[in-house]
Amino acid sequence: MRQSNTYIIVYSAILTVVCAGVLAFASISLKDRQDANIALEQKTNILSTVMPISEGADIPVLYAKRIKGFVIDYNGNVVPNIEPAKITVASEYKKKAEDRVLPVYEFLNEADPTKVEAVVLPVYGYGLWNNIWGFVALESDFNTLRGVKFAHAGETPGLGARIETDEIQKRYIGKKVFDGSTTLVSIMMMKGEGMNYADDHHKVDGMSGATLTGKGVNNMLLDYFSCYKTYLVKNKQNTASL
Repeated sequence: MRQSNTYIIVYSAILTVVCAGVLAFASISLKDRQDANIALEQKTNILSTVMPISEGADIPVLYAKRIKGFVIDYNGNVVPNIEPAKITVASEYKKKAEDRVLPVYEFLNEADPTKVEAVVLPVYGYGLWNNIWGFVALESDFNTLRGVKFAHAGETPGLGARIETDEIQKRYIGKKVFDGSTTLVSIMMMKGEGMNYADDHHKVDGMSGATLTGKGVNNMLLDYFSCYKTYLVKNKQNTASL
C-alpha cells in the first residue's frame, strides 16, 4: 500500500532523530577512549624522535620516566600552571608567533633524571594541500637534530606524503639549526632528489615531484625554530659554559 507523504516525512524525521541520538551516545561514551588513544599516539611520537620504540613497549610508563614537559613563551620563559599536553599546537599556529605558547619536552637520562639528553619540540605548518605537523628532537647542545617525526593531512601519496617515511625523516638526523652560536639558519629540504648533502649542516635531499611539500616543511621548521630561538640560544649558552 502506498504511504502518504506525511507518513514518509514523519518516519524519516523519527529515523533521523534516532540515528543522531545513537551516534551522539556512541561519541560521548567513546570520548575517553578516543582521548586516551590520541594521548598515547602523541607520547609514542615524542619518544620515537629520541629513541627506538620496541614492540610491546609500555609507552605510558616509559614516557613518565623519561619525559618532562613544560610550556614556554616566545621569549623563552617558562609559563607556569599550563600542562603541555593541554596545548593545541594547531590553534597556537593561527596566532602571531610572539603570542604563541610553546610546549617543550625534555628527554631525561635513564640513570640520572637531572641530566637532559635531548629536547623535543612540536612543529606545525602547511604543505601542498593541507596541514603538516610533527616533532623535532634536538641533542643536548640545543642545535643538532637527533630525530624528527612528521605527519600530514592530505599530501599526495607517493610524493609529498613521503615526509612520513623513515627514508625522508632520517635525512634530518645530525643537521644543525644554528650556524655558529646564535645565527639561526634552520634546515632546508632542497629541490630534486639524489644529491648528497652530507657535508652541509643545513640541507637535506629533497623529494622528487614534491617540491611544494618540501617548501612547506622548510617554512614550518623555520617558523618554529624562530619561535623557540630565544629558549634554544639561552640553553646553548648555558651548555657551552659548563
